Amino acid sequence: MDQDDRDWWRRGIFYQVYPRSFGDSDGDGVGDLRGIIARLPYLTRLGVDAVWLSPIFTSPMADFGYDISDYTGIDPLFGTMEDFDALVAAAHDCGLKLILDLVPNHTSDQHPWFIEAKSSRDNPKRDWYIWRDGAPDGGPPNNWLSEFGGSAWTYDEASGQYYYHAFLAQQPDLNWRNREVRDAIYEVMRVWLRKGVDGFRVDVIWHLIKDAEFRDNPPNPHYRADRPPHEKVLTQYSTDQLEVHAVITEMRCVTEEFDNRVLIGEIYLPLHRLVAYYGNDLRGAQMPFNFALLSTLWSVRSVEMIIADYEKALPPGAWPNWVLGNHDRPRVASRVGPAQAGVAAMLLLTLRGTPTLYYGDEIGMRQVAISPDQVCDPFEKNVPGIGVGRDGCRTPMQWSAEPHAGFSTATPWLPLAQDYASDNVESLEAEPASILNLYKALIALRRKLPQLVHGSYEPAAAHGDVLLYRRRSAEGVVVIALNFGAAPASVSSSAIGFSNEVLLSTFMDRQGEKVEGVLELRGNEGVILGPHQDD
Repeated sequence: MDQDDRDWWRRGIFYQVYPRSFGDSDGDGVGDLRGIIARLPYLTRLGVDAVWLSPIFTSPMADFGYDISDYTGIDPLFGTMEDFDALVAAAHDCGLKLILDLVPNHTSDQHPWFIEAKSSRDNPKRDWYIWRDGAPDGGPPNNWLSEFGGSAWTYDEASGQYYYHAFLAQQPDLNWRNREVRDAIYEVMRVWLRKGVDGFRVDVIWHLIKDAEFRDNPPNPHYRADRPPHEKVLTQYSTDQLEVHAVITEMRCVTEEFDNRVLIGEIYLPLHRLVAYYGNDLRGAQMPFNFALLSTLWSVRSVEMIIADYEKALPPGAWPNWVLGNHDRPRVASRVGPAQAGVAAMLLLTLRGTPTLYYGDEIGMRQVAISPDQVCDPFEKNVPGIGVGRDGCRTPMQWSAEPHAGFSTATPWLPLAQDYASDNVESLEAEPASILNLYKALIALRRKLPQLVHGSYEPAAAHGDVLLYRRRSAEGVVVIALNFGAAPASVSSSAIGFSNEVLLSTFMDRQGEKVEGVLELRGNEGVILGPHQDD
């Protein structure tokens, strides 16, 4: 095995598929595995390298697959195990890696493990979950709050104890201090690795270990009434415990029983705490997901500071990664505005590190307004009216102007965006300067230029709304200039550093233009510049 194969994830581009919303092959309005198989040619045209699937395991769907009742089964909604095997084979035939979403922090309350645990205080599975007596004066054992609203403790009348759930009551947390729990999940991982999956994205990995003393979380002094109620306390004792890193190292060891696999961690923490998840001697997650761009103010100085802080915080040898969208956060085109969507794409695909795309962002899909009677998300149902709903970023992929956007022959499980007749894959592929063709051009350029894959990141002095940086490698220097403002801007040759030509503009109309003296940027324009080479 050569080093290049083992590190494929460093040079690759990841693409997240939300299976319910990508392609429906059987006409029930919900996406499925056969629907994904049918769309693999599109992903190869786009140029991505790895497909990450949100959960497809057997589930009562209280939280749309993040409540698993059988870790080694495929939910019938998505198809069969034969369909899954066909997906693995088809993806690999297309040169695509396949990443599964592992949800080890909690199971469904319908999982046989929890049914056993709940049956008796003396059941051998009892300690597989987190059970506590109530507080001395009555009520829950402590003040820990569910991320989906209310106490994180639910009382079980039959046994007279509370069980802990960081999310829904239907999602009881596993006790990761129990050796048997760890070994059971590791065997689950091996089942899928033997089937050929190329790695895992591990859900809420920073939640796995809780404080052994179950101390109260401290109040959040910065809490605002317009924020979700679980933010009233800081999760000092219910998440991000030191012992979690030993668990992640064990997970990494499981993946390394197989060749060329990757372990990715979902972690919403400040950058200085996030980087600890690379582990001692980089023996933790190869890619602790960096979500900093999901929540930052979209301004040049804010983004510039995040990049600098992240690069500075990375342990020696750690490989960076960047994310602009996912199934839990509003669509990037809605967060930054359609005019800046191209700038955001160029940023994501030219920064140092592995980029992850969220399905539909490459066609500029926007957040869809969901009426109260159409809400599916349990978070929004439990905490209505403050904008926490995640349905709007999970709407069906817009493939064509056909009925139901070519996603299904039936009414989809979530409403389509009103603009699907114009903003869809079919129409945008035919439009030379579309956001989709910009993504394709960026991905192709990234494949062509080693500087954009393994080159160093060098910030350059810039003014106003322009973010300027270089990517340098033995093959030369590439310069990226991004105008975060709506007004035109100029960048002097002294800032750029040498004579260049435009390799790509977000407006797709300046390729080959020579830049001498001053680079003129239009409002909301980004460009990639390379050394001029004679034909």
